[in-house]
Amino acid sequence: MGDIIHALPAAASLKHGFPGCQLTWVTEPRWAPLLQGNPFVDRVVLLDRGTGAGLGRAWRELREDRFDFAVDFQGLIKSALVACAARTDRIYGFAASLAREPLAAMFYSDRVPARSAHRVDRNLELAAAAGASTALRSFPLPPGRAEGALPASAFVLASPLSGWRAKQWPLEYYARLAERLRREAGVPLVLNGPPAERETLAAVAGTLLHLSSIEGLIDATRRAAAVVGVDSGPLHVAAALNRPGVVIFGPTDPAQTGAYGGSFTVLRSPLAVTSYKRRSEIDPSMLAVTPEAVFEALQPQLARRNHPVDCLA
Repeated sequence: MGDIIHALPAAASLKHGFPGCQLTWVTEPRWAPLLQGNPFVDRVVLLDRGTGAGLGRAWRELREDRFDFAVDFQGLIKSALVACAARTDRIYGFAASLAREPLAAMFYSDRVPARSAHRVDRNLELAAAAGASTALRSFPLPPGRAEGALPASAFVLASPLSGWRAKQWPLEYYARLAERLRREAGVPLVLNGPPAERETLAAVAGTLLHLSSIEGLIDATRRAAAVVGVDSGPLHVAAALNRPGVVIFGPTDPAQTGAYGGSFTVLRSPLAVTSYKRRSEIDPSMLAVTPEAVFEALQPQLARRNHPVDCLA
């Protein structure tokens, strides 16, 4: 999810730089809702890696057209192979030192030594190397769809789960945060997650449960007064929608994968050590960020919702 959101501005820049082109985006089916109605994407090819039939269908779709060039924003061997399937002489990708899997760079005709720290800006550099003349920092996400019950009044939204456990904040911390939000700010804490995680999230005392698809997550994020996030896809949805909030970082670097755009307050222990190893236990630096610290950081953002700015036009 985060990879797609981080590449949205680069795709917009490519489409703007080549206004007559047809832009095709290849993605796994579960992430396709993020591209629904995107004005910069003409076609979405679904890559179902779970079945031979799905792989064959994507292969045939890519071979139907003749592409002028391909851009691999993900920097993985699998994404580089997808670019090769497009039968193009020019494949733009990151230099081996920047690709997430350095061997992926072997498949590129043009290896770009991007200098930016954040992945959104790196992707924009890659798009510029491919010919995008103007950087469009646009995140055209779909409107989403209401799913399940949400409070009619203000609420704080959190998505506690992430791709790997080291980046997560302890579930018991959400219970403590929920108690303070309810007692001192008068707002509930809503936990969002996929239906498969019902049992895990329902066990967090004092919170409300919202199970949804990606469309439901987008809708709930738009409606939330503030968001509490970790380094995961839902955080990047919230940042793309310019929602206010607090994000807790630990082993990963917020300069690279933090909330883009400045609407979030970042909390990270000074003892945190950057590591992208997918450890199975919550990193100690995540434990060091207390619910009390998160509540204090949320207070100014919740206070602003009660004091709208008057505007004379």
